[in-house]
Amino acid sequence: MSTKSGYGQFCPVAKASEVITTRWTPLVLRELILGSTRFNDIHRGVPLMSRALLSQRLKDLQAVGVVDRIHTPDRKAADYVLTKMGLELKPIIVALGVWGQRWVESAIESNDWDAGALMWDIRRRLNTTALPDGRTVIHFEYEDAPEEVQAWWVVVEGGEVDLCQSDPGFDVDLYVTSDVPTMASVWIGKESLSRAIEDDHIFLIGDAGLRKSMPSWFMLAALTEARHQYARFFDVQEGATRTMVTQ
Repeated sequence: MSTKSGYGQFCPVAKASEVITTRWTPLVLRELILGSTRFNDIHRGVPLMSRALLSQRLKDLQAVGVVDRIHTPDRKAADYVLTKMGLELKPIIVALGVWGQRWVESAIESNDWDAGALMWDIRRRLNTTALPDGRTVIHFEYEDAPEEVQAWWVVVEGGEVDLCQSDPGFDVDLYVTSDVPTMASVWIGKESLSRAIEDDHIFLIGDAGLRKSMPSWFMLAALTEARHQYARFFDVQEGATRTMVTQ
């Protein structure tokens, strides 16, 4: 990272912040931690970030040793992978997300929800082992999204998941209709999937088995799972704080 943008302090917090807290860098790290390795896949997770800036951030992370850029003979494009140094950032980025879920209530009411980023996250978190053998096609439609990102087709076959914005031409097994804030709220664990379906905030039409088994194949965001793992830690910290205040 450029020394011109540094904090000018010989402090571990300052030095770490110079590496990981520049604009967009935590989100790039999030994508790498969640398994994206190709440039285009990383960019799909941060669609509002310019490709030029993403390229620069990846170069910055390479320069400090957080990321390796690996070329393989059978691929034209390179893969970006976290080094040991980069992998040690995982609990930090996860804890940041968990903290945001606990305390940043304005997230749900904001206009920052993006159907494309949401569907890209859903695509990589589908539990394919809970789906029937053969091909499964699930059509998602967001009634409140701009027309160009209203309709999405998820095609699962042979354990592979493809996300399409145009009709792939296969019969649809399940139609899922909702609005972006509702699906996002369910996705990050703010609202129960079963409650959203019962309240007709999410409509399911199609294969009865897929409707019934949705809680098993529609896995929630990785940070939602992590929140439960961190819950005890936060509860302990909250209890310690109360003790300090009352003493």
